[in-house]
This record gives sequence, C-alpha cells and structure tokens, in this order.
Amino acid sequence: MPVKFKKMNYQSDVEAINAFVEKYTALKSEIGKVIVGQDKIVMQTLLSIFSQGHVLLVGVPGLAKTLLVNTIGQVLGLTYSRIQFTPDLMPSDIIGTEILDETRHFKFIKGPVFANIVLADEINRTPPKTQSALLEAMQEKSVTVAGESYKLEEPFFVLATQNPIEQEGTYPLPEAQLDRFMFNLILDYPSFDEELDVVKRTTSQNPEMVNKILDAEEILYFQQLLRKIPVADNVMDFAVKLVSRTRPGTSSAHEWADKYLNWGAGPRASQYLIIGAKTHAAIMGKYSPDIEDVRAVALPILRHRIVRNYKAEAERVDTDVIIKKFMEI
Repeated sequence: MPVKFKKMNYQSDVEAINAFVEKYTALKSEIGKVIVGQDKIVMQTLLSIFSQGHVLLVGVPGLAKTLLVNTIGQVLGLTYSRIQFTPDLMPSDIIGTEILDETRHFKFIKGPVFANIVLADEINRTPPKTQSALLEAMQEKSVTVAGESYKLEEPFFVLATQNPIEQEGTYPLPEAQLDRFMFNLILDYPSFDEELDVVKRTTSQNPEMVNKILDAEEILYFQQLLRKIPVADNVMDFAVKLVSRTRPGTSSAHEWADKYLNWGAGPRASQYLIIGAKTHAAIMGKYSPDIEDVRAVALPILRHRIVRNYKAEAERVDTDVIIKKFMEI
C-alpha cells in the first residue's frame, strides 16, 4: 500500500526541493543550539537519514554521540532508543520476545529496535549473533519472531558507534555487514574554542531546548522526493568508474587498488554514491547532482568498503588517501 502524506501542498518538485532546503537549514540551526561544532558530522548524519541509509560512527567516548542522536530525534519529531551493546546482550534484547500473558496466550513484547532512530552504542562489543539481529532489521526493515514478521515503523535509521581505541573483547563487524551502513563517519576531538563552548554550555543551569522542525510523514515525503532527482549520464559514469577502480585484479582497477588493496567496493557503493549525491545536491540548493556532489560523499561511503593489504599497512597508506587517489579521474 503506498504511503499517504499530509504535506502535499507543493505545486512542483522544484518548489518541494526549495522547501526541503529551508527545512534543512532550520534543522541545522536547531541542532546547533545543543551540538557545538561537528558541522560536517551533523550534515552527513542528516544526509544519511534523508537518503534512507544508516551510519557507523567511529569515535572515542565522550564526544556527544548519544546527545547528537537524541537531539536529531527531537528536531525530527521521531521516537528514539539507545541500545548499549555488551558481550552478554541477546538478540531478544534488541528485537523483543514473546511472553505468556494472563490469558495463557503468547504476546509479543517489542524490543528497542522498534523506534524511528536507534543508537547502537559500541556495536562491536557484542557477539556476531546479536550483531546480526540488528543488521537484519536494518536491511529488511522488519523482524521475525516465532515465524511471524513484524514491520518496523518508518522512517527507520540506525546510528551504530564503535570505539577505535579499546579492541580487547570486541567483535569487529565483517565486511559484508559493514556494507549495510551507508556512511562510516569519523568523529574527531573538538577544537579548543569548541570545547570551551561545550564546557560553558553544559555547566550552566539553563540547558538549551530544541524545537521540532519536521515529522515522520514529511521525512518520508522528502525521502521519496530526493529519489526522483534526475542524474546526468556523466555523473552516473563517474560514480560507477570510481567504485570499479577500487577492485583489485579487474580490468578497470586503479594501480593503487592492485598495489594496496585486498578487496574493493561492491555495487551497493555505486548506489549509495548516487543517492548520497542527490541528497547532497538538494541541501546545497541544486536540482541535479554534479561530479562534485559525488566527491563530497565518496570518503564516508567507500572507507569501510575497501580492505587494505599488508603492504598498505606496512607503508602506512591511509584508506582516505587511497580513495582520494581513486577520485583523480
């Protein structure tokens, strides 16, 4: 059944894109009341939501990852849940479980995955069986319990975090599961001035309150609108050529792929490059993406889809450096 929207009073797609730009600007302004700096991370997280993707956020503890997701949930008018991944976490702790009620019938109790925005904190701290429960929900937008399928409420967005420092007792996500994430974002320390601002804001008695800018129906409408944006053939060619250059041992491989990579990106990377470029173009006020929009989203889309070999690690050739080399088309 097609989704019905209540916000359908735009005269044309161009007018709707213009409205989207205004909403996006308002979203950034509201989020900026609480989140200091991290403009690029905020932009890319919002970009992923409107592109119907998920985000893997890599950063040390204490950089406001939870606050970021909570704030985005508030300004988007969406339900939010946080799951702390631990070694003893079970799949039922994520998707829910069946219980026997007072009428002696089984009743399904929904787990925290039944929210619009799910923060999967330190996803690499739980065994693969539990990881896969969340990753299946991300892919299928539904969960299956005792043979019965339950649809997740849309929009559905997962932001999973990983701590890059402590690797003892962790279960790194396999490449095939990393591929489920649209973006791999690296959250860095704030600048001195930003950290000073953070301390001033968080040690006062008057925490900032944010206003709701969008609701779920508007988000679904804009998600579908952005998919309709046309893409020129040369932009499509650039995206596919960029991905094909990452595949070592193939006829289209870049020399650095053969030299430094064990494995390259799959077709999902090409799809995300185009979808991401469409959304990036829209938030910049353009009605069709160009090659620069593809470049703008290439690093976070490709960095977790290519696997460096021993030579790259020995020579300390960074993944982002390799991707930038591929973009020199």
